[in-house]
Amino acid sequence: MTPLLLLLLASGPCVYWTQGIDSRASLESAGVKKLCVPPDLAGAWKTAGFSVTPTPAPDLSSREELPAPGVTPRAGVASPTRAPWIVANGWHIARNPQAKYVYSVPAGKAALAAAEAFAYGADAVLKIEPADLPNAGAMLAFLDTVPDANLPAVADFAVVDDGSPVAGEAMNLLSRRNLLFKIVKAPEPRFRINVRIGSPEYPKEEAADPSGFAQKIRGQLTDEQRSLRLYGSEVVIARLTSDGTKARVHLINYGGREIEGLRVRVKGTYTSGEAYVPGSGKVALVDQSAAEGATEFSLPKFLTYAVVDLK
Repeated sequence: MTPLLLLLLASGPCVYWTQGIDSRASLESAGVKKLCVPPDLAGAWKTAGFSVTPTPAPDLSSREELPAPGVTPRAGVASPTRAPWIVANGWHIARNPQAKYVYSVPAGKAALAAAEAFAYGADAVLKIEPADLPNAGAMLAFLDTVPDANLPAVADFAVVDDGSPVAGEAMNLLSRRNLLFKIVKAPEPRFRINVRIGSPEYPKEEAADPSGFAQKIRGQLTDEQRSLRLYGSEVVIARLTSDGTKARVHLINYGGREIEGLRVRVKGTYTSGEAYVPGSGKVALVDQSAAEGATEFSLPKFLTYAVVDLK
């Protein structure tokens, strides 16, 4: 059986590699410089010049499994006008940020999974197919170039998490609609909206329809009060962090096709900005403007992931 690769993102990009030193050329051609390997292989790979972390296999089995991110068809839904069904794990990572995760992704999904884990700061291991090593290596090399930005996540409302599947599916849909929320254990007075499923305002019967439930909350929040809005795509999910003087927007494209001209609106006045895009490096924003307490800009194009810094 062809061995799987594992990418460890918790302590920086790291490929878990079970093959011997004779596979060195494959790793070098993919640009992979850091390895996580079974302890008995650590010495040989370190001697070969790689940055090595000995990684016992049992560590992987203790991690929580995340589904492969992307877009998937829904059984019985054939209409091309319906919004695509996105499989995304950002809300789940935010629900339990201290957990350790593992992805098992088919060929073609390694770069997307790596980007998602990076955007949400997850301690995540990625199981990928060896054929995906070049794509994974390119994304990990790009992530190494993204400047650090230790900024708090932005939220427009709170969701009281009771740990139930209903609450989880509601958060899933809210995240996919790019409605920014903080997960809390009890209502927080600083938020105008505190969503507690099972309360008179948010009965469980309504939450059983996550799409309608998300639309209700969007109406309560109003688009004018949202900290982040995207125009031009139904398959991009964004994460916004900011300290009020500078902001970072993570844009993850789950659709698998290049997107051109995505328009982004961020609450707050920012006079300069730049984007980091895999394969393109630092990219200038298009038509950046600030008015009425908000900043808008467009990205020329990106395939899987983009990081935008505003200040």
